[in-house]
Amino acid sequence: MKAPYLFTLLLATPVFGQTQDLKTTQLEEMVVTASATEKTLFDLVQPATVLKGDELTLKQAGTLGETLNGLPGVSSTAFGPGASRPIIRGLGDDRVRILQNGTSVLDVSNVSPDHAVASDPSGLETVEVVRGPATLLYGPNAVGGVVNMIDGRIPEEKFENTLPKGYFDTRYGTVDDMKSVSGGVNWGTGPFVFHLDAFHREAGNTEIPGHAWSNRLRDEQGDGGAFGYLPNSFSDSEGAAAGMSYVWDKGFVGLSYSGVDSLYGTVAEEDVTIDLRQRRWDLRGAIKEPTDWIKEINFKAGYSDYDHTEFEGPEPGTLFQIQGYNARTEVKHEKIGGLEGAVGIERQDTEFSALGEEAFLPTVDNVTNSVFVFEELPLDKLTLQFGARYDHQTNETSDVDLSFDAFSTSGGIVYNPVEDYAVALSVGYSQRPPTYVELLADGPHVATGTFEIGDAGLGTEGSVSVDLSVRKKTGRVTGSAGVFYYRFKDYISLQPTGGQEDGLPVFAYQATGADFYGGELETNFHLLDPITEENQKQDRRLDLILRADYVHAEDRDHGEPLPRIAPFRTSLALDGHWEDIGARLEGQWVAHQDRTAEGELPTDGYFLVNAGLTYDLPVGGTKSTFFLKGTNLFSQEARESTSFLKDIAPMAGRGVVAGVRTEF
Repeated sequence: MKAPYLFTLLLATPVFGQTQDLKTTQLEEMVVTASATEKTLFDLVQPATVLKGDELTLKQAGTLGETLNGLPGVSSTAFGPGASRPIIRGLGDDRVRILQNGTSVLDVSNVSPDHAVASDPSGLETVEVVRGPATLLYGPNAVGGVVNMIDGRIPEEKFENTLPKGYFDTRYGTVDDMKSVSGGVNWGTGPFVFHLDAFHREAGNTEIPGHAWSNRLRDEQGDGGAFGYLPNSFSDSEGAAAGMSYVWDKGFVGLSYSGVDSLYGTVAEEDVTIDLRQRRWDLRGAIKEPTDWIKEINFKAGYSDYDHTEFEGPEPGTLFQIQGYNARTEVKHEKIGGLEGAVGIERQDTEFSALGEEAFLPTVDNVTNSVFVFEELPLDKLTLQFGARYDHQTNETSDVDLSFDAFSTSGGIVYNPVEDYAVALSVGYSQRPPTYVELLADGPHVATGTFEIGDAGLGTEGSVSVDLSVRKKTGRVTGSAGVFYYRFKDYISLQPTGGQEDGLPVFAYQATGADFYGGELETNFHLLDPITEENQKQDRRLDLILRADYVHAEDRDHGEPLPRIAPFRTSLALDGHWEDIGARLEGQWVAHQDRTAEGELPTDGYFLVNAGLTYDLPVGGTKSTFFLKGTNLFSQEARESTSFLKDIAPMAGRGVVAGVRTEF
């Protein structure tokens, strides 16, 4: 049975699933990223997933992309163990915005897949993933979705305890000899609350099941590359942060300073490494009910000083730098004729430079000024949502000054036909200005093995999106199912020209029509007790969890597939918890991907078996969670069709991660 038909059959099944914590069933997670007004997962117009607690602990990997890979609709660029960025519904790069506590992460991970996200998953409290356009709140480069990493470095509530509260986490992984340690602590006195955290993680070359090169590439090239391990896949990262807040009855204001240093191999070249450094300041605060008609004023800003050097052996090559800030203010108003929502402004101002012999981009000053409005209207069983956003972007170099205006608008509805069921529909229109990479690239890009050429004549990329989902939050079966469709005008992508330059194939950024459509399913069968409003946390439970997603993407003008798209994926997991013991056994099946772009080889499907165990040991005022996680237990060869490196770098072989997390 072909994947699209199987997926249609799954969507027709009248049962729906919900993202699970390994130890509790929590259906009322609050999501702050997807809406200007705080909503639960059940009440959102857009589908979203929240990772926290034990689920985040067990899914935590060395990169953000690998941590989120496998969530509904989320795949990964999989550019080796050191650099991996999330892809949502086939859209990645500048179409997925990555935030740190609500402001841009301010790195260069959207410039190239070998550039890591400058934030480590080990210190995160929560990760919110919004699938589908979030352009109203977060701009045109959120047309695919938003990932918001919440680290708690700026406390928002008074510290009520007499003793400090915090955590300590240590773990070891066999497949790459990974060693990781992290910890954080909060304490306070009166209105002042303080925070400290730090981490260190190091890993060697990753073990793989067989040849590094795929059978198809070996047939073409007559070589197999390395065998049994992935050359230059090591990584070594460390970082620390300090934060402080002043909290009063109707608000808070806080400041934090953080730093991260990372050295990792790029995998694409055996002698190329990247030495990354970021220093970041964050300011955040809120004022509640300053006037009769204002519910809350939120303000936040982040400033980043980032650079990384790409070394070729011991010699420094290209130096990438970005300095700048992202600041935004939202004013939430009291109800006006039934309407509740917010208006806001945002500004991002950065200077990007790439220096060295292989620098394929000039120095660019990029500035975006934005204004937005977001409103909701509750009507009995209906909630209506609508809004608009305007962005003005400039890209200035020593030779050119390019500016763009972008407008986005959307409307949505959440309908509750009967208790505990919701139907959500959203329709949106977005414009995305081209990035400075798409406009100004001109030179060899070693990481992707191409000579890239931008086009300063590119215009804004327009898209219309439709998203429909159905949810059920209580009963013997819970969860959600949904379908989506995006229609792009002037979709900008990197296309082969057939030429050669400096021994590399020439690729040019071009605009074309494009269609993306697909769906996502998550179904939880509660085998012991049904979920009720009063019983959302269970000490004893056994769940069967079914997940599936599919995306179809093609160049509409030429009828050809777009490159590096994930195939149909599905997983089935048996997930249980008995008092202090948790267990999970999961099988993941990923279909063969033969819808490939020009110059791209097909990718074989695979089936992986994973497992996990946890044990809680409460002692006094502390709780220690011992965990054991096994991945790819039968050591199957698996390659991600979304990766530039899929034919030279498979996923890791059999691995076990053991660790303990103590909270006090």
